Amino acid sequence: MSWGTELWDQFDSLDKHTQWGIDFLERYAKFVKERIEIEQNYAKQLRNLVKKYCPKRSSKDEEPRFTSCIAFFNILNELNDYAGQREVVAEEMAHRVYGELMRYAHDLKTERKMHLQEGRKAQQYLDMCWKQMDNSKKKFERECREAEKAQQSYERLDNDTNATKADVEKAKQQLNLRTHMADENKNEYAAQLQNFNGEQHKHFYVVIPQIYKQLQEMDERRTVKLSECYRGFADSERKVIPIISKCLEGMILAAKSVDERRDSQMVVDSFKSGFEPPGDFPFEDYSQHIYRTISDGTISASKQESGKMDAKTTVGKAKGKLWLFGKKPKGPALEDFSHLPPEQRRKKLQQRIDELNRELQKESDQKDALNKMKDVYEKNPQMGDPGSLQPKLAETMNNIDRLRMEIHKNEAWLSEVEGKTGGRGDRRHSSDINHLVTQGRESPEGSYTDDANQEVRGPPQQHGHHSEFDDEFEDDDPLPAIGHCKAIYPFDGHNEGTLAMKEGEVLYIIEEDKGDGWTRARRQNGEEGYVPTSYIDVTLEKNSKGAVTYI
Repeated sequence: MSWGTELWDQFDSLDKHTQWGIDFLERYAKFVKERIEIEQNYAKQLRNLVKKYCPKRSSKDEEPRFTSCIAFFNILNELNDYAGQREVVAEEMAHRVYGELMRYAHDLKTERKMHLQEGRKAQQYLDMCWKQMDNSKKKFERECREAEKAQQSYERLDNDTNATKADVEKAKQQLNLRTHMADENKNEYAAQLQNFNGEQHKHFYVVIPQIYKQLQEMDERRTVKLSECYRGFADSERKVIPIISKCLEGMILAAKSVDERRDSQMVVDSFKSGFEPPGDFPFEDYSQHIYRTISDGTISASKQESGKMDAKTTVGKAKGKLWLFGKKPKGPALEDFSHLPPEQRRKKLQQRIDELNRELQKESDQKDALNKMKDVYEKNPQMGDPGSLQPKLAETMNNIDRLRMEIHKNEAWLSEVEGKTGGRGDRRHSSDINHLVTQGRESPEGSYTDDANQEVRGPPQQHGHHSEFDDEFEDDDPLPAIGHCKAIYPFDGHNEGTLAMKEGEVLYIIEEDKGDGWTRARRQNGEEGYVPTSYIDVTLEKNSKGAVTYI
């Protein structure tokens, strides 16, 4: 099957077909270009999505800790890698398919133009030969007619009796001339006809088949190139499928790594305060005045009456409340983390100790390295001056001493908070057992007071039944004041061991906040009790131990 033999007379049709082939090639190239843009935009949008939802790791505390958060972070990483593979697909298509198509289309246009120009030149040459043959034919035909006319004229004069001999001779000469010219044109026409037939045979059996064959080969190569580009289009994506599969497998592994039990434990570790749950409220016997003896005295009776009035006025406000107030307002962060609950304080101190130990190990390693280098310099002076290492060695030793002091200080705070946690559990247990038969007075977080003015709220003292913790606080002399405070908010103080106060009232501080949120205070009349630390503005004496001002 050859275009040269089958389509010898379809030059215009082949012209249109080859142009359509190039147009189709460019259309497919445009399709590939738009697909590349889609892949690039898709990858860009995926990367923006990942960037939008990636955690902002400005500090270590904000890094994802829960397994569900870590899994999501891993999924985002895998999705970012997936976006990278989409970019690889776009780059491969642009280089292997689109770029190749554009170069080939340019070469194809040049080749097609050349072949069509050759075909048009061959057709023009054949047309020129046909015109020459046609002109010689027409001229031969015209001379034959003129010769025929000259013969008719000669015969008419020859038969005319009146015609002179000179006229007859002239007509005969004219006939001979026309006959001779007709013979020459006949020979010219025969030669031109033979030449045209030869050129026509060459045109349709040699020149045009060769040109059409080249056009056919060009069109077939275009078809093959399209086939290769189709395959390359698919291979560009097929190459990255294994990597994409790994990305998807990574997402599945991230999903399987989610551990709900571990996350629940992290919630406990993050928010556990270390406080013990509140114990049972003690029974407040308001019928004491019925059994009161005359020997109670006027002062104690007045105190009982005032206690009764306070209870009546505050019972409505305290109804339905297990705790005296809500969340403790956040104060300034202290070096010993005493502003945190015990468990969180213990965790922070332990983390700091671990970090300090790591820094200490680094400094120790650096000290050993400097000592070794110093020994080498002493043995081989040409390698360096041992004295040049002395400043760095001294700085390292200072850092080691500083870190050891910091570790010792933080370990002391850690021992303190661990001791408080253990002691609070013991006191809570003792208070729950003896609160109905003792005069021990418990603050809302497990602290105790020996305030005599609060005894009207509990049952009378019974000899032989008292808590071992009453002895701890029942001193003969009152505790010395270590500072003073001003009430920021009013406080009812209706619970056992607490002290009521009004907004703006000034009290003496006799015991600092031990980390449980309560401060022990005393009025000028000697009445003592615990008040919430967050409700007061504390000022400690500068010469007292651990004096600090809370805002």
